[in-house]
Amino acid sequence: MRGVGVVFSRFLEVDINLGIVIGMAIVFFYAVMGGMKGITYTQVAQYCVLIFAFLVPAVFTSLMMTGSVFPQVGFGSTISGSETYLLDKLDGLTEELGFTAYTDGSKSMVDVFFICAALMVGTAGLPHVIIRFFTVPRVKDARISAGWALVFISLLYTTAPAVAAFARVNMIDTINGPDMKGVQATEAPSWYKNWESTGLVGWEDKNGDGRMFYSGDERNEMKINRDIIVLASPELAQLPNWVVALLAAGGLAAALSTAAGLLLVISTAVSHDLLKKGFKPDMTDKQELMYARIGAAAAVIGAGYLGINPPGFVAQVVAFAFGLAAASFFPAIILGIFYKKMNKEGAIAGMLSGILFTAAYIIYFKFVNPAANTPDNWLFGISPEGIGTLGMCLNFTVSIIVNKFTAEVPKDVQDMVESIRYPKGAGAAHNH
Repeated sequence: MRGVGVVFSRFLEVDINLGIVIGMAIVFFYAVMGGMKGITYTQVAQYCVLIFAFLVPAVFTSLMMTGSVFPQVGFGSTISGSETYLLDKLDGLTEELGFTAYTDGSKSMVDVFFICAALMVGTAGLPHVIIRFFTVPRVKDARISAGWALVFISLLYTTAPAVAAFARVNMIDTINGPDMKGVQATEAPSWYKNWESTGLVGWEDKNGDGRMFYSGDERNEMKINRDIIVLASPELAQLPNWVVALLAAGGLAAALSTAAGLLLVISTAVSHDLLKKGFKPDMTDKQELMYARIGAAAAVIGAGYLGINPPGFVAQVVAFAFGLAAASFFPAIILGIFYKKMNKEGAIAGMLSGILFTAAYIIYFKFVNPAANTPDNWLFGISPEGIGTLGMCLNFTVSIIVNKFTAEVPKDVQDMVESIRYPKGAGAAHNH
């Protein structure tokens, strides 16, 4: 929801909190009125907009800065008109301004491994991704769609580091100027003026010289929220307005697509799985729809609150979500498919232990005691962004142990699980 708010706040020129409220209303209306079929078709269009809108500005920026049409290549190329590599210039700039070198990893190898693992396995456990496989008629279609999804995801993910590097260089150059002494506030870059009304950027003239200056030490006079970097990247590179608008459309498409998919999963989980199949099996379809809408409304309010009071910047929050998915759903999916003797007691115990451990770890370091959020206090040196991998291991362990001491899975369920592994058995599994 924070991402939706950033887009609306920039292009409606309102405060970020008002942008989030506007986004909450639009996402709720969009998800509740569209339903599964509407969201399925619109997500296809939205992803086309997303991938196109993200790649076009990256290609233009790469051409302008390095002469390479491929951002992935430009990321490691020399700057146009010089023999200096882009990353070498960025390292020099960041060290001169009091930051650590851009290419000098600040996280330990263990932490990076756990974060990457959580992002990878968490993708397979995201509920709004899993539910997509129920909207295709054949197993073959699901496999093909997964393959194409990986292709487009790889394009997106390999372009992102290049976009970040281009934006960082352009941001420093436009604020500090070619002489690295800072530009006059009266000549502030246009991107800063455009974003100032959102409250996500700001300037405080500490030394009274009337110049804006950005650094990582006591000289810094700028407040720049990290959530704006990708969306502001075309403006930072001084690309045409239509390119800026294109990226805004892509950002909005991505945010609406994800938010609507998650809302749909949450609302159906509450109304159908929790109530219809659990506490109120006799309720009518009309009541089920009403509870689904109530669940969606509650989810929107919760997402809005966390958007206004975020536990971290957008990328961190995304990492938390992936970690929670990795610690809860992923082991249950793997064991449910590839270990036919896994029973419900083991799966439930594993999911509860994994998600409670991961959520407690994140909540402690992000809400209860943020001051303690340092590598010295982390368990095994693992940050909250990567703890989902450890939660996943705990989930697997608890699931298998509980499974050994509880009732065996009925034979017909084992046969059904066995049949899922083959396309010809998909129909029987679905009918079951």
